[in-house]
Amino acid sequence: MQPIEEKVISRIYGRGRGWAFTKVDFVAEFGEANIHKALSNLAKAGKIRRVCRGVYDYPGYSELLKQALSPDIDQVAQALARKFNWRILPSGDAALNLLGLSTQLPGRWVYLSDGPGREYEIGKQTLQFKKSALKEIGFSYRESGLLVQALKALGREHVDQMVVDKVHKQLSVKNRERILKDTRTVTSWIHKVIKQICREPG
Repeated sequence: MQPIEEKVISRIYGRGRGWAFTKVDFVAEFGEANIHKALSNLAKAGKIRRVCRGVYDYPGYSELLKQALSPDIDQVAQALARKFNWRILPSGDAALNLLGLSTQLPGRWVYLSDGPGREYEIGKQTLQFKKSALKEIGFSYRESGLLVQALKALGREHVDQMVVDKVHKQLSVKNRERILKDTRTVTSWIHKVIKQICREPG
């Protein structure tokens, strides 16, 4: 490997398996022409995997199946958001899956975005960016928006104590405090549930 390729793969390995990225994640340090060639060579050598045009990942690996795992769609979405400087937020089934409130893998992962509407085919799954008003994704913290979108997808009638307890366990004390402040302007029933999740009276 060329010295630049060794440096790049070292950065990638440092982020761990499952990480998805584009040249934008490296150009500041290595320059556009160099990084384009380095990523192309690393993909040809089987060190990284090309997921879709311009997006690569360091595949997760199943010891049980002895094979690479499918790309992490959320990681791919975040890589594209960094590339195009979009703000994005998982919605619907994607939000439910990421919060562990649904074990079913969505065939279509929908993200609200302040960028243009776009679709990408990632293996057998579709990644869709849906142009949305900024107020829909205007939270300071990703966890806040993820929780709001998951509750919207679930619907008021399907939120029970088991859902409240499951989400509560996933959030650190620091995150609970941040989410409470960050979601003060959301629909009243959603904020009431968030208070229950964060164990806030009222």
